[in-house]
Amino acid sequence: QVHLVESGGGLVQAGDSLRLSCAASGRSLAIYTIGWFRQAPGKGREGVSCISHSNSGTSYKDSVKGRFTISRDNAKNTVYLQMNSLKPEDTAVYYCTPIAPLSCGDYSHLYYPIGAWGQGTQVTVSS
Repeated sequence: QVHLVESGGGLVQAGDSLRLSCAASGRSLAIYTIGWFRQAPGKGREGVSCISHSNSGTSYKDSVKGRFTISRDNAKNTVYLQMNSLKPEDTAVYYCTPIAPLSCGDYSHLYYPIGAWGQGTQVTVSS
């Protein structure tokens, strides 16, 4: 099973940018469709974005479309989440995990995680 570690979070101001990384070890990340999820204080975990293993097709939660960009570098065994124009409501712990490939579609609430959860990386956006 692939082991994923998230990094790149931090404390920023509204309007700033961050790039999160999801680095894999143990197996090649290239064979996995990867999803980014987040969990805000007192709320459930929600899907944010995903990228397909086959054609690098992408999907985004409506509230992050146009601000977040997911990408992958299979040579570096890493998936990225570039987050621009951050808002206080983006504050959460962000996680990455493999998801069922067919769940990486138009609806982020249908992303189906199939891997283990890591420790995540904290993103805090101040107003």
